[in-house]
Amino acid sequence: MQHDLIAQARTWLAEDPDPETRDELGALIEAGDTDELAARFAGTLQFGTAGLRGELGAGPLRMNRSVVIRAAAGLAAYLKAQGQDGGLVVIGYDARYKSEEFARDTAAVMTGAGLRAAVLPRPLPTPVLAYAIRHLGAVAGVEVTASHNPPRDNGYKVYLGDGSQIVPPADGEIAAAIAAVGPLADVARPEDGWETLGEEVLAAYLARTDAVLAAGSPRTARTVYTAMHGVGTSVLTAAFERAGFPEPVLVAEQAEPDPAFPTVAFPNPEEPGAMDLAFATARRAAPDLIIANDPDADRCAVAVPDPSVEGGWRMLRGDEVGALLAAHLVERGVNGVFAESIVSSSLLGRIAEKAGLGYEETLTGFKWIARVDGLRYGYEEALGYCVDPEGVRDKDGITAALLVAELASVLKEQGRTLPDLLDDLALAHGLHATDQLSVRVEDLTVIADAMARLREQPPTALAGLAVTSAEDLSRGTAALPPTDGLRYQLEGARVIVRPSGTEPKLKCYLEVVVPVADTAALPAARARGAELLAGIKRDLAAAAGI
Repeated sequence: MQHDLIAQARTWLAEDPDPETRDELGALIEAGDTDELAARFAGTLQFGTAGLRGELGAGPLRMNRSVVIRAAAGLAAYLKAQGQDGGLVVIGYDARYKSEEFARDTAAVMTGAGLRAAVLPRPLPTPVLAYAIRHLGAVAGVEVTASHNPPRDNGYKVYLGDGSQIVPPADGEIAAAIAAVGPLADVARPEDGWETLGEEVLAAYLARTDAVLAAGSPRTARTVYTAMHGVGTSVLTAAFERAGFPEPVLVAEQAEPDPAFPTVAFPNPEEPGAMDLAFATARRAAPDLIIANDPDADRCAVAVPDPSVEGGWRMLRGDEVGALLAAHLVERGVNGVFAESIVSSSLLGRIAEKAGLGYEETLTGFKWIARVDGLRYGYEEALGYCVDPEGVRDKDGITAALLVAELASVLKEQGRTLPDLLDDLALAHGLHATDQLSVRVEDLTVIADAMARLREQPPTALAGLAVTSAEDLSRGTAALPPTDGLRYQLEGARVIVRPSGTEPKLKCYLEVVVPVADTAALPAARARGAELLAGIKRDLAAAAGI
């Protein structure tokens, strides 16, 4: 076994094109570190509906140039099998370690396979790549990013020519094509032959961002902005300047791209502590709101002044921002379908119904939301918003930020705030309070065991609320294809449990709906909502054994 492992590692080493990972792997072989070698060679990084994502390092279970070249070769073979030989593949990348090298390798493989390749001019937000696919008439797009994962990670996200991320069966067919790739020496990788795009693609994207705003709308909201050490600053500030908003005050420590993400444990606005510097900047600058992007700027977080909390600023939940943007679009008189994933708040459905608009629920992920027929607006509770589906068929943290700033400006002229509008929505539809129980694990069997336990012994009550139905989503429903998840309906509440598709986490999404008679009843309704959510979280953790 040990001999086989060393032999496997030596075979990998012989064809690794990257001096860094060659040195790393050579040192492991020399040291005879079979535990670490086993961790890297116990399988291959699986290509799924999120593409590839994993820790950087040598070996088939890590993100590295060898893995990326194989992925690119498999994607090229898939595209050619679909009759797309000679088609254009657009490639974008963020500012993480190795992103530019992975993008260049992808361009070389596509060129060598007889496709045309074009690379974005520098590290840019993921939505710019999603836009460029449709704008340039490409047959596919690749974004090298690990989004908001830890600094040691990178990833590889694939889009097809419709500008949205891959879904089954394409993911399985691409995975099979990757598995069929032979020795790397047989994968043609010319030194040149692809195009490096100029600023005109970004200019076209920025021109398109104006389309999300209403002509003549107020543009007075003052913002503090953080890019979370990612690639958002230059694009967001350019978009705000074009639109005529006041120049955002930048969180200086996080404004420039830095793959080490030195000021945050996890570069995700939802993680504890990630927004602390933004809050500190806001206490000095006294803006109307804080806007944050994640490192590849496809997500948008919003915080508002709140004197009742320590520090004076409160992060809005993704579900709150999702409802606010929906209400704003309804007020502007838009037409079309509103869509969200099953883990997001049911409030969107109530807003759409009252406005006489279409509404659809999808599986988790914008790869599903973006495919809804007639989509006008889609969101997911994890800070993802699609506000211009004709331009970007994916979540877009830049255009979402513009729309939030427009809404804040409209309310500011009325002497009102985003929390005031949330109160209006609670009075109209009931208080929809949401929370999440999220457990990060080192050992993935913990997640499998928790799911098995809940399937074998589903809870009958949570926080004193009777469970009225328990669905195993792996069997599919009349409206949804199968997915690994569980959904419980309770009296006045809903719970969904699923493994994360991109991180080693078990995620439980909780929602309670509390009727509200009048404005005076709002504080009691909020207290009741918080009490129920805490009780559901406690009882669900016990039921799952986590």
